[in-house]
Amino acid sequence: MKNQIKEMLNLQDKINEKVHADWKTQNFEWYRAIWVECAELLDHYGWKWWKKQIPNTGQIQLELVDIWHFGLSILLMENNKESCIEIIESGFMAKVKQGDFKLDLEQFTSDTLITKGFDLAGFFKLMIDTNLTFEDLYVGYISKNVLNTFRQDNGYQTGTYTKNWDGVEDNEYLISLASELDPNNGSFSSDLYDAMKRAYKSKVESV
Repeated sequence: MKNQIKEMLNLQDKINEKVHADWKTQNFEWYRAIWVECAELLDHYGWKWWKKQIPNTGQIQLELVDIWHFGLSILLMENNKESCIEIIESGFMAKVKQGDFKLDLEQFTSDTLITKGFDLAGFFKLMIDTNLTFEDLYVGYISKNVLNTFRQDNGYQTGTYTKNWDGVEDNEYLISLASELDPNNGSFSSDLYDAMKRAYKSKVESV
């Protein structure tokens, strides 16, 4: 677990540097990104009492992965990487009981808005509520980080990146390509990036 946590922290630092080389001094509102994701998360879970709604587990877990990106950024702002590893690892080891997801999400969102920080314990509770394991979080994070990195490397900020690959969105290609690789392999992230690169060249650049 320690090595996987370290890998996620390193990758988050790198993707933030792609957005801005000196990202830690820019005062980006990471907390705002988190609470907006929380609203989207609740929509995927369902909250409307006037219609039938079934929680979309896949989308719920993807939103949690997105929140994890911003949470890691806050942790990196407040601590060195070694401290981050210890904080995260101890949090995952803590015993947390499953609760009411909607109430736990509202508490997590409230803490985010009040502190403008990352409620790590609250996030772990949301993982328990939605049966998101550490392995699921890790694979989801690495995959999404690879996609975010690939987008940045191919003109996402300048508007030259093509998100639709031959009629299919890039995130769908990501899921498909990731499923063909071994997440326990130390080269998982680089292998996935290379697979994305080949697919992009075939589906987009060759057109």
